[in-house]
Amino acid sequence: MADPNSPQIPRVAAVPRVVAVPKVVAVPKVVAVPQAAAVEVVAEEAVHALRHVDEYLRIAQESGASDIHLGVNSPPIWRRNGVLEPVWLQADKLTPENTETLAMGFLNDDQKKMLADRGDIDFAYATEFGRFRASVVRQRLGIDVVFRIISTNLRSMDDLGLPQSLKLLTQYHNGLVLVTGSVGSGKSTTLAALVDEVNKSRHDHIITLEDPIEYVIGSKGCHVTQREVHTHTKSFGAALRGALREDPDVIMVGEMRDLETISLAITASETGHLVLGTLHTGSAARTLDRVLDVFPIDQREQIRVMVSESLRGIISQQLIPRKDGRGRVLAMEILTNTPAVGNLIREAKTYMLPGVMQTGKKQGMKLMDDSLMELYDAGLISQEEAYVRAEQKALMRQHFAH
Repeated sequence: MADPNSPQIPRVAAVPRVVAVPKVVAVPKVVAVPQAAAVEVVAEEAVHALRHVDEYLRIAQESGASDIHLGVNSPPIWRRNGVLEPVWLQADKLTPENTETLAMGFLNDDQKKMLADRGDIDFAYATEFGRFRASVVRQRLGIDVVFRIISTNLRSMDDLGLPQSLKLLTQYHNGLVLVTGSVGSGKSTTLAALVDEVNKSRHDHIITLEDPIEYVIGSKGCHVTQREVHTHTKSFGAALRGALREDPDVIMVGEMRDLETISLAITASETGHLVLGTLHTGSAARTLDRVLDVFPIDQREQIRVMVSESLRGIISQQLIPRKDGRGRVLAMEILTNTPAVGNLIREAKTYMLPGVMQTGKKQGMKLMDDSLMELYDAGLISQEEAYVRAEQKALMRQHFAH
């Protein structure tokens, strides 16, 4: 029996050193394993390094992992249900030679040159069985390779269980809609679902600007153009400037990182385009602060007015491990623009937004703490998870006491 404190790994047989991908004896298709369970691991010998990254990717994809890490001086590691754990307890640690062989085995000549020049490279990697976001970096010990597994099935808003009120955000013909959250919180999936809703329900031109392209979106009711930064254009700013000359109706910006991109996105939202974008912020109030603070002080008053008029809504989200260990569940904070919200933005009183959102439930608004309480009351997340993620911890403690 394995140590109960060891990461739980399903029963697997050792993988031979040389083995074709379809014949790899790997982790079975399991969506999740309860975190507290002690799982027996049977193996007669260590699992040696596989020959190609595709073999690791197939195993990770079939086992429900979201990411896989192939790093120097570490065994292969994956992230499942938000937790990093070894793929095999008996796996050999990867050497610098192992990871360099793996990296050179799937990079093309241009990517190898970029890695040599820059020391890191990010791009979308496609195989016959899936799409992946790849990151290859040089570090102190050698080369590390990290993959994000991208679901090839573009899920609709209904499939994701998103509130029906969010569909109203896809019906605007101009304005700014922001999806925010930390890395790995599902922003890209939600954003793709919003674009898919527009694609199904309207007859417009959609341009997506991403780094890299994750979901491949086929044209339905709309004509869809997808561009990848560093492959089809130099930067988000350059792509946005170009997009405004391409007769777009809807523009999706994969990440609003800098002043130029944010400024162009706001301008586009004011000139008759619906702009959908993402930011790495944890709440609606912090999102607005991030957008406004990126501008020089002498421009902020004008930008506040522009944002107060063009903003349509902000969706902030987290993916939280389920209490039963069977995957993760989505918690959302939703802000929709109302006269009261617009007034607070113009007057630089974003700290008062939670109060307005608390009383704006009829307009589809919801605070993150309310979403956490709902998930806790439904038995989906633990008390510890709800408390750690709460903004108002005293109120959360009071809720637990009832």
